Amino acid sequence: MSGATTAAERKLHLDARAVAIVIACTVIWGFGQLASKIALAQVPPFTQGGVRSLAAGVLVLGWARWRGVRLLERDGTLGPGLLAGMLFAAEFGAIYSALRFTTVGRMTVFLYLAPFVVALGMVFISRAERLSALAFSGLAAAFGGVSLAFVDGFTAAAIGPQQWVGDLLGVSAALGWGATTLVVRATRLAPVHPAKTLLYQLGVSAVVLLAIGAAVGEQVSWPLRVDVWVAMVFQIVVVGSTSYLVWFWLIRTYSATRLSAFTLLTPVVALVAGALVLHEPLTARLLVALGAVCVGLLAVNRR
Repeated sequence: MSGATTAAERKLHLDARAVAIVIACTVIWGFGQLASKIALAQVPPFTQGGVRSLAAGVLVLGWARWRGVRLLERDGTLGPGLLAGMLFAAEFGAIYSALRFTTVGRMTVFLYLAPFVVALGMVFISRAERLSALAFSGLAAAFGGVSLAFVDGFTAAAIGPQQWVGDLLGVSAALGWGATTLVVRATRLAPVHPAKTLLYQLGVSAVVLLAIGAAVGEQVSWPLRVDVWVAMVFQIVVVGSTSYLVWFWLIRTYSATRLSAFTLLTPVVALVAGALVLHEPLTARLLVALGAVCVGLLAVNRR
């Protein structure tokens, strides 16, 4: 993951390596949603997000220094880097807060409106990445499949009077994630090393989220249970540092629109993870939804 990638060098279609990597990321992120929910039992939302960003930032910084990545050179990325960091903080502040009011499934459905934000925004950034009518129909079919997987959550009684707050926060998180991807692709951040791009976001979000947590009086319930420790370590080492470093390399190298379409697999993975970890039932709707997602992804990535 070294060297700059120009718009001319960026691959508009995903090869087998990119597909394998982005699917691995979706599996990690699907389990990451469960880890966040588990940790909320003792680590409040803003504090949890801030600690994750801070610790993951230290790991990425150490890796970058070991690899000799230049981080302090003047390359005009400070402004867009700070903007990306603020959007990143808003996204994860909304995600962790949403999980207090709604289920993992409902929140994840709304979060994965993000590929639509990217697809619509890329029209104004790169003509080469515009979606055809077939591709956009495929993206809609994939999201429809994801919605079907959680149809029971939409028809069942609300888990609380403030469930709508969680849903709204999920939509806000989607806007933040999509906007972050667009900022990375449309500014001077596009060709820089993904470690620098990620450090902007982790650094800014750590400061912002920890400050908000302190301002609202969040308190961690010590001592932490073993499952909470495991959930936090997983978020920091696997999700917050490794997977995001790989993700920013992917969107620098390949089509952001087509990569974002693959992230629609994450809610399905989250539902499967819920069945494995929380013993939630697998239904026929899930299998139908998975088929719809796969069909949609084929349409989006058809040459």
